[in-house]
Amino acid sequence: MRIIAGTARGRKLKSPKGMTTRPTSDRVREALFNILSSYVPGSRFLDLFSGTGAVAIEALSRGAEKATLVERDKNTARIIYDNLRMCNVLDKAEVLTVDVSQATLIMRRKKETFDLIFIDPPYKKGFEVPTLEKIQECHLLSSDGILVVESDQKDLPPDLVGNLTATRRERYGDTALTFYRLPS
Repeated sequence: MRIIAGTARGRKLKSPKGMTTRPTSDRVREALFNILSSYVPGSRFLDLFSGTGAVAIEALSRGAEKATLVERDKNTARIIYDNLRMCNVLDKAEVLTVDVSQATLIMRRKKETFDLIFIDPPYKKGFEVPTLEKIQECHLLSSDGILVVESDQKDLPPDLVGNLTATRRERYGDTALTFYRLPS
């Protein structure tokens, strides 16, 4: 797994041994950032269920101003730190080693908002809707922000969750990306 573009282009990332994480494939990451390319420079990026941190690091490599990564597993979080260091973007990142629900409350207390939010929960565990609800409850998505959910293409999140409306869906093999926006 490598960073595809930007300042860290070509850097190979570490990943945990075994099946504890399911990193977003290079193909899906490249497609995601082709779609988001004009929104990334200068953005504040939130990566929930971060795994290796590849998606947030890709955003930082492509010019995101800041990224917050949330990964509850301490061993995996250490790998994220290694990857951030290796790509020279540690100074632009914050890693929260708590579960996503706790992280959303921490960010709400800090009154943080994000231009781009990426959610890649374990497939078929039902985390999508509660996470989308928590993001809205905590007002984490900026009014003109974009939220993207990666899921199994056979288990798509709903078109509408609270005020979040699915505006686009893309499929790549077994993986789907669903793009959400708040009403204007």
